[in-house]
Amino acid sequence: MRGLKMSVLFLATFILKLDVKGQESLKAELINDDLKNPWGMVFLPDGEMLVTEKNGSIVHLSKGKVINATVKGGPESVSRGQGGLLDIELHPQFESNRWVYFTFASNKGEGDGAMTALSRAQWNGTSFDNHKVLYKGSPNTRAGQHFGSRIAFDNEGYVYFSIGDRGNRNKNPQDLKRDGGKIYRLHDDGRVPSDNPFVNVAGAKKAVYSYGHRNPQGMATHPQTGDIWAHEHGPRGGDELNLIKSGKNYGWPVITYGINYSGSKITDETSRDGMEQPITYWVPSIAPCGMAFISNSKYKGWDGNLIVGSLKFAYLVRLVIRDNKVVKEEKIAEGIGRVRNVEMGNDGYLYVGVEGKGLFRLIER
Repeated sequence: MRGLKMSVLFLATFILKLDVKGQESLKAELINDDLKNPWGMVFLPDGEMLVTEKNGSIVHLSKGKVINATVKGGPESVSRGQGGLLDIELHPQFESNRWVYFTFASNKGEGDGAMTALSRAQWNGTSFDNHKVLYKGSPNTRAGQHFGSRIAFDNEGYVYFSIGDRGNRNKNPQDLKRDGGKIYRLHDDGRVPSDNPFVNVAGAKKAVYSYGHRNPQGMATHPQTGDIWAHEHGPRGGDELNLIKSGKNYGWPVITYGINYSGSKITDETSRDGMEQPITYWVPSIAPCGMAFISNSKYKGWDGNLIVGSLKFAYLVRLVIRDNKVVKEEKIAEGIGRVRNVEMGNDGYLYVGVEGKGLFRLIER
């Protein structure tokens, strides 16, 4: 028995060493240092990129070089606290319809301040045509925090996007009549699907798909299952990774693994009947932003893994997931900087947008 234990220990140590070696064999290659705060990014079929800067610019790149730093025809965003021009995503049938989707802070509509909006426009090769707002959260608020926001499409062509609680945790996340602290689901043209979970609830926001969220700044579609995954900032601790399901309540702020920034308690509850538990959570907070599933990649054995960026600790987290459970977690690209977004390129490499540094590609040494 002792020999068996020693063998298991040796095997575990060997696996750990292999993992560490795999991490150390990668390096973050800087491919563009012109970008200041690359919030969202997508790869066009020809390998060129469109990148959103939080300040409101849409940047067109080819092989890492800027073609156009101020692409015209996109949304008119306002820069307010954590808000600005946020995510960008291609329609699943982009090659035939040329639709591109955006989330951004907008000051249009009811009230003073701003609120998160979803829009789309058609890419003509150099700029955008036919821009239209599909959903605008309301009312506007002068609060500067928790706009969200990420965009993802499922395998049926529905578009999902997130809006954070906008700093009003006591009212927005748990109230279906209020925008904020929600993940929304629409047809690609902005219509509300008839099978959305709250379409028959009096007064509810019909576009809501799930609620009880704090500030989801990562969202990705599982390449095999088509499920929507999202992560969100906790307060001090309690960042969460969630599998998003129709009509489910993810608990904020009734349940949380975090505490207030002051150190005081938000609640004594970490679970409650009728509220979802996260797939995993982080204490202390890593301040997650951006995430991507690895697929069709150059990284041996990594396809199906989930990569999450950390603003706070300046690294990437690689999560190995089996049966919707995290079975392994590893830090990679430590010291890269405040990670704002991660995306798989169509060249098989992972691209990382870093605040104040620019755009990196994760390659072998």
